[in-house]
Amino acid sequence: MTHDVWLLAGAAIVIAAIVSVRVAHFSGLPSLLIFLGFGLVLGDFGLGLSFEYPMLAQQIGLTALALILAEGGLTTTWSHVRRSVPMALIMALVGVTVSIVVVAFAVQGILGLDVNTALLLGAVLASTDAAAVFSVLRRLPLPPRLAGILEAESGFNDAPTVIAVTLLSSAARESPDVGTFLLETGLELVIGAAIGLAVGPAGAYALRRVALPASGLYPLAVLALTFISYGGAVLLHGSGFLAVYLTALILGNSRLPHRAATRGFAEGAAWLAQIGLFVMLGMMASHEEMPSAVVPGLITGTVLVLLARPLSVLVSSAFAWALRLGWVNWRDQAFLSWAGLRGAIPIVLATIPWAAGVTGSKEIFNQVFVIVIVFTLVQGPTLPFAARLLRVTAPGEAQDLSVESAPLEELKADLLQVKVPTGSRLHGVEIFELRLPSDAQVTLIVREGKSFVPGSSTRLRSDDQLLIVTTAACRDQVERRLRAVSRSGKLAGWYGERGLE
Repeated sequence: MTHDVWLLAGAAIVIAAIVSVRVAHFSGLPSLLIFLGFGLVLGDFGLGLSFEYPMLAQQIGLTALALILAEGGLTTTWSHVRRSVPMALIMALVGVTVSIVVVAFAVQGILGLDVNTALLLGAVLASTDAAAVFSVLRRLPLPPRLAGILEAESGFNDAPTVIAVTLLSSAARESPDVGTFLLETGLELVIGAAIGLAVGPAGAYALRRVALPASGLYPLAVLALTFISYGGAVLLHGSGFLAVYLTALILGNSRLPHRAATRGFAEGAAWLAQIGLFVMLGMMASHEEMPSAVVPGLITGTVLVLLARPLSVLVSSAFAWALRLGWVNWRDQAFLSWAGLRGAIPIVLATIPWAAGVTGSKEIFNQVFVIVIVFTLVQGPTLPFAARLLRVTAPGEAQDLSVESAPLEELKADLLQVKVPTGSRLHGVEIFELRLPSDAQVTLIVREGKSFVPGSSTRLRSDDQLLIVTTAACRDQVERRLRAVSRSGKLAGWYGERGLE
């Protein structure tokens, strides 16, 4: 196909995926399943446009995951997750370790896998998926601590699992040295955290003091900073995922210019990354090989969901209690166990050993693909029921409030910014003397660096900045009236001045 045809096909897929998000929202399914379905239709299961380039898929996948993590950090409110971070960190470290060991031990005995392959499979499946978790949990009225644990865990546990999968893939032909493994994992996490904690505050400080010429540059700068953090950490042999998440978390909770626009841009970019990533992963599935992975995948998935995840939550809770961080009651533990959704991250991680040529890695990829589809279908729609059954919902809890900087499109209104120039006849005119249309209102005045809401008798001064909200229908009339008064004063109409260009 030509370049233009590819662009047309890509745009059509994006539009179809956007429409499908609405379907996913009402059905309670994470949208990733629909995106994977598009990939299957385009790939071996449909049109035959298969994508079997594991090295390229790995690079694209890791980049897309970094972008998704950046959006997760930028849109996470620190005050909501602060109390949950210690428990989330324990689950991301201790819980991940327990999950890897339990899955590896079980599948080695049941499926007869060798030690390294079993550990690899356990490591690939150890991470929960931020996109899958957010898409379901943000619609549930959960207590802040419980929701915060799940949200923060899904952001933190990617880093140790990526490290574990990478190290196990490199040690595929020999028994891994446990001491070296733990040392390298700890070192990468420390370097990644240091980079993230350095770039985040430095970037926030710079953006608050550099006046960029266009508001659209601020979202680009913020995302660029997160990827500077990611790339810098990787070059220093640290965890890029931990660095990018911490940087984004700091930037997202700093008072930056055009903060709402930045978060909106990051959210749109993350959606695009999710769509492209899941479609690509769906195209990598083979209809010839996938049937043989169904039974092993169901066995491994059952072990993961009913044994490994609950044990990891239980051990993490005990660990937190031993550190005097509080005990997680059994209802919350049960919900945390069932809410450990897997998504794109395990499938992307499965491309790492495949790209490295590890024996049996294609079978791991196929099993993980089956596990993600089947158990997301089982767990995703049942989470609201599980929350009610375990009585962990908080119906009176305030939900996240979506605030836009200027949500005027739905009202068919415009926000005008007017500066009173020196020498303008607007100086000394009271607000009511402007005689603006009834559908227009001066809502704010900025004078000498301070803002206030004006009254009808407030007098305008030179260098004042006015914010005026007006319906789109009478915007032209408002502008003409302001120009007329600026030229001829409050009696402009009496003198025949109409404010025409």
